[in-house]
Amino acid sequence: MRLVIARCSVDYVGRLSAHLPPATRLLMVKADGSVSIHADDRAYKPLNWMSPPCRLQEAPGVWRVVNKAGEELRITLEEIFQDTSYDLGVDPGLRKDGVEAHLQELLAANPTTFGDEFTLVRREYMTAIGPVDLLCRDGSATVAIEVKRRGEIDGVEQLTRYLELLNRDPLLAPVAGIFAAQEIKPQARVLAADRGIRCVVVDYDKLRGIVRDELTLF
Repeated sequence: MRLVIARCSVDYVGRLSAHLPPATRLLMVKADGSVSIHADDRAYKPLNWMSPPCRLQEAPGVWRVVNKAGEELRITLEEIFQDTSYDLGVDPGLRKDGVEAHLQELLAANPTTFGDEFTLVRREYMTAIGPVDLLCRDGSATVAIEVKRRGEIDGVEQLTRYLELLNRDPLLAPVAGIFAAQEIKPQARVLAADRGIRCVVVDYDKLRGIVRDELTLF
């Protein structure tokens, strides 16, 4: 990753033409070859950029970034304030389900979240169509629990399919269902009620032992 802060003007020559007048900007050159120009007021979105595959040609006072179609991003440098390179290494990628997986882990460790007599039988209890997040006992009754970060209709449908299979097992039946999430959409609640599935909204921060400092009126 190369970061250059410079006063520059920018011209894009291709299917469309664009011009950025002189100003102080951040130029970002990534290992994949992409080059982007950023201002200080647009969050992550660049003012202009060239996606890979492209090549950067540097000459005194000017950068020419050309892609395979012959389009050119021309950066005219008036003054360079900083030019720094960092080796960021290989990124493992974003785990979008990180909260969901941790939520499942916390609920497995705290099954009494669903009731005083709840105990965990197994986490990721396998069925023919995939694993049920949590299989628990409520006293002598068996309960299958599907855990989502955001509860929507497809999650209720998923739990319904698990319950249909689990209730065919005479060693488990009858099996009740709980749909647990940080938030549950109204449509999902209606469908769950129609299927005889209980909905439980769980507090992720409370499970992690995080106490909020905000003062509330009630």
